[in-house]
Amino acid sequence: MSAAQTPIPATLIPGDGIGPEITDAALSVLDALGAPFQWDTQVAGLAGVKAAGDPLPQATLDSIDRTRLALKGPLETPSGGGYRSSNVRLREKYKLYANLRPAKTLVPGGRFDNIDLVLCRENNEGLYMGYEHYIPIDGDPHAVAIATGVNTRQGSKNILKFAFDYAVANGRKKVTVVHKANIMKALTGIFLETAQQMYKDEYAGKFEFNDVIIDACAMKLVMNPWQFDLLVTTNLFGDILSDEISGLVGGLGMTPGANIGEHAAIFEAVHGSAPDIAGKGIANPTALLLASAMMLDHVKRTDLADRLRQTISDVLNKDNVRTGDLGGSASTDQYAKALVARLRG
Repeated sequence: MSAAQTPIPATLIPGDGIGPEITDAALSVLDALGAPFQWDTQVAGLAGVKAAGDPLPQATLDSIDRTRLALKGPLETPSGGGYRSSNVRLREKYKLYANLRPAKTLVPGGRFDNIDLVLCRENNEGLYMGYEHYIPIDGDPHAVAIATGVNTRQGSKNILKFAFDYAVANGRKKVTVVHKANIMKALTGIFLETAQQMYKDEYAGKFEFNDVIIDACAMKLVMNPWQFDLLVTTNLFGDILSDEISGLVGGLGMTPGANIGEHAAIFEAVHGSAPDIAGKGIANPTALLLASAMMLDHVKRTDLADRLRQTISDVLNKDNVRTGDLGGSASTDQYAKALVARLRG
């Protein structure tokens, strides 16, 4: 058996709400594509609580420990009970410092066209470290709220190296560092300063380099997004900008995400679990399919990844088979079957 045919163990987490429906659709398409993954199905989120009393059961972690590779549907964090986000716990446990969010126009004719942007977000530092507390005053236990953000030189280097190397490997012409170093001079200044030094020492001439303040970036993205190519930024800014960028290409249902780090790589649909439409068979599995394509890129099966992306484009634009969120009338199953038909064509 050749390396290209060798099965690759991977953890599959269908998720909550519409998760199982879009996962079933994605699996049928990946099967028709001949994707090499050998799935170990596990639960997390609300399904994890119901099955094992924990939104991130030990069996799920054991599986990821073994495979170091996962595809994940949307997870719901149970309200109450002191449950922490499973997504944050996964990022922390496996040191998934890089969040990669490409956004590319798939269905032309929207308010923005020909969008092809990549956002690299630092995933584990900044204000998301959760160093928060209240100070009581005059009987009010929540009189003062304090949060401490932490960015480190090494954490900055990790995500910047990832972003710069990605730009070189994927022919990106310009990298923009997004920051707020004019006001948060230490917390985001360390990020900008590290980026400038790394570019000068290791990457000069390999791509155009510039920087922009976060608020100006948010404005420029909706006025002229084509001025950007690859953006790299800290955790909170990246969280906000990645959703804004998703809006340029039709919303979260069209954008995949990858969390990549020292001990694992987890690929996901970044949209929510949409419990209001769960079970209705109308959810759009495109984001999870695009995440699967990123996963194929990661395991060096770019041939299959490119074929999957092209098939999605052909079904949406040549066959005009689209789910309701894209103005069509196809069910989840009908859309998946159209993709399978083209792959087996």
